[in-house]
Amino acid sequence: MVTGRVILGGMTATLSAPVVDAARALLPDAVRLRRKLHRSPEIGLHLPRTQGVVLDALADLGLEVRTGERLSSVVAVLRGSRPGPTILLRADMDALPMEEDSGVEFASRIGGAAHACGHDTHVAMLTGAAKILTDRREELAGQVILMFQPGEEGWHGAKYMLDEGLLEVAGEPPTAAFALHIAPMFASGTINLREGPQLASSDVLRITVSGTGGHAAVPHIANDPIPVACEIVTALQTVVTRRQSVFDPAVLTISQLRSGSAYNVIPEAAYLEGTLRAMSTSGRTDLHRHIRRVAEGIARAHEMSAEVDIEIGYPTMVNDGPYAQLVHDVAAGLLGESRVAAMPNPLMAAEDFAYVLERVPGAMAFLGACPPGTDPQRAAPNHSNRALFHEDAMVTGIGTYAAVALKHLAPHGSDRC
Repeated sequence: MVTGRVILGGMTATLSAPVVDAARALLPDAVRLRRKLHRSPEIGLHLPRTQGVVLDALADLGLEVRTGERLSSVVAVLRGSRPGPTILLRADMDALPMEEDSGVEFASRIGGAAHACGHDTHVAMLTGAAKILTDRREELAGQVILMFQPGEEGWHGAKYMLDEGLLEVAGEPPTAAFALHIAPMFASGTINLREGPQLASSDVLRITVSGTGGHAAVPHIANDPIPVACEIVTALQTVVTRRQSVFDPAVLTISQLRSGSAYNVIPEAAYLEGTLRAMSTSGRTDLHRHIRRVAEGIARAHEMSAEVDIEIGYPTMVNDGPYAQLVHDVAAGLLGESRVAAMPNPLMAAEDFAYVLERVPGAMAFLGACPPGTDPQRAAPNHSNRALFHEDAMVTGIGTYAAVALKHLAPHGSDRC
């Protein structure tokens, strides 16, 4: 048997080529499952068609399966042959509210919905990993929780699943959690992650500036909220650059400014909407305070008012340092060191797997899936209407999900995974 060897925390681990071979053999099934989901995407917390497809895919594996009470989640528990710890593996299932222009023959047939973030591939890969782990059940000392989650795209699906007892389904709370996210911005078949903060928190900002309406010909009689709103937009740009440390990254973007009904009418109010991303809880809290002070102060200076509403979104997603290193080493032993990379910087996107990692030590890694012949820096990214994902990369994803679980649940004193 051909094996690769890698040092994990001072202990030699043996990672066997059969895991990759098994993943490669499952690729045709994974592609079929992925394309079935891709043609019929669903949005939000209620995904009945998607849930049914997942339940059918897991039906013959002998797992303990339950579905959500308030949402279309699927949780399956795979029990090993011996007692031991529990690991949670996550795949999100929901699509985005957008049109697809990818040009693939299996493109979305549902208007206004598309799997442009690749969650269909996540479901296919985790299902494949479940088959590998089921076949190797005798090697597992412990349990695997398979988390198939709706509502990642802004719906807080992971939080709902935690509230419904996700961490208690196996009898013992998980001691580790792992997820993959596919990304065309990385070379196909590579694993990419970093220790510590990897993805930002994400909050929604809504500011209403209230003035006094009137005729556009006599603005001095009215109190025009539009220039005040513009002043607030400009001032908010300095909140990050002058009030936030450059070593504690944050991004504040005002993406909508709405006001008025006619060219000759000064409106009563102007509305701003945008997003705040931060890499630390303290930075996030400070920026909330600064945003309120700046918006309210500018409006007050013009004898107006500004109402600031901050909708709290996902927390910062932080990879546990030792577990991120374990994932790196397991993937390197499985795939070769050249196909595993430490990300030099975090990304300002957000991910609700952060809720799980607040409760359980673990990590998320990005699976590279840049289409062949395309520069990863020029590939259509996640959330693009033209996003494409190299399906062969799912071999790496299936194998990595399985290998991380096998390592975590290797019998005490054994180096087999």
